[in-house]
Amino acid sequence: MGLELLMPAGNIEKLEYAIRYGADAVYLGVVDFSLRAMRKGELITLDNIKDAVAKAHEFGKKAYVTLNIFAFNNDIKELEKCIDVFKDAKPDAIILSDFGIFNVVKRNMPDVDIHISTQTNTLNSESVKFWRDLGASRVILARELSIKDIAQIRKDVPDIELECFVHGAQCVSFSGRCLLSDYFSKGERKANHGNCSQSCRWSYKLVEETRPGEYLEINQTERGSHILSPKDLCLVEYIPQFIDAGVDSLKVEGRTKSLYYVSAVAKTYRQAIDEIMSGKTNDLHKYFEELKKVGNRGYTTGFLLGDNNGDSYSYEISKGLAGADFLCEVHGEKDGYYFVRIKNKMTVGDEVEIITPKEEVRATVVDIKDDKGFILDVGNTNAEVYIKFSDIPKDWHYALVRTVGIKETCS
Repeated sequence: MGLELLMPAGNIEKLEYAIRYGADAVYLGVVDFSLRAMRKGELITLDNIKDAVAKAHEFGKKAYVTLNIFAFNNDIKELEKCIDVFKDAKPDAIILSDFGIFNVVKRNMPDVDIHISTQTNTLNSESVKFWRDLGASRVILARELSIKDIAQIRKDVPDIELECFVHGAQCVSFSGRCLLSDYFSKGERKANHGNCSQSCRWSYKLVEETRPGEYLEINQTERGSHILSPKDLCLVEYIPQFIDAGVDSLKVEGRTKSLYYVSAVAKTYRQAIDEIMSGKTNDLHKYFEELKKVGNRGYTTGFLLGDNNGDSYSYEISKGLAGADFLCEVHGEKDGYYFVRIKNKMTVGDEVEIITPKEEVRATVVDIKDDKGFILDVGNTNAEVYIKFSDIPKDWHYALVRTVGIKETCS
């Protein structure tokens, strides 16, 4: 297989946009068995998971289903009740981390590929061999590995697929195995059951009551300190190193991220991969700059270069801020006006950037009108209006509109 770009599919709409904007494969899950609990859009459930997988297959792409919770006995019993639903959906692989779920899947779906989740924190060649010998076809390596470590694993174990995260939010805990949310929510928000409250993104003040005068050095503002919040991973400039190391799949985190995030990130990584594969690569930094336009807490290379340190943490902010504002989705056209759903306020005269899976153009908002034809000066957030642009991509289907340029959000 070639180098795979694997994107998140938090709901069915995001699944389609991820594929149209460049994904080779998507990963998706249902509440109760997945580590991300979705709340918006046409959610993927036991009732429609077959349709979601089928939609990916319609585009000639792959769909991997996540069953990667750490399971208690009652979780296993629930999975056994509905395992036929997953079997009937015919996913290309199941992503899992729990040995009990491994057994249930192997017993009931013997022909499906099994991908070992990063939650198993697989860090060495012997662990990869173990999963290979158990019957897994792919291991999603821990984020804590350097590119040198990854290359050594490939050399030691050439007969299994390797997948690595290249972009998105990171967990403060080792390979995401965190109990902060469980503790602070008194067991109501279990991180390893798909309902993390992201306690690492909260602002803290450090107090040591029993050791007066012994202070830990800490960067603090009047808001307290985000001492546990890692910056987001961004490794688009290191794709050649992943290729040289023998990685099969590059994975982007973000099933709870916006449709715009998924689309724009997929487009950027798709362009970067295609440029590298064509042998025309001369400047990958332009893709890093492009990725500043989507929500992030500042970017880091994490452990990839073997120098992870305090600079990998975002002490000032916890929420991802985008360098460009997502303005609207384009959903139709009539008499030169485009029907849009507004996400952030738009005004006549605004300069905007319109992106599609294959194009991007700069344009000006010429006119705005409502569904009754009344002219408006402003299109407000969440409104559905018709807009005339000074320019539009040749194929405007699945177009997304954002502000022009990159505003500084965080370092």
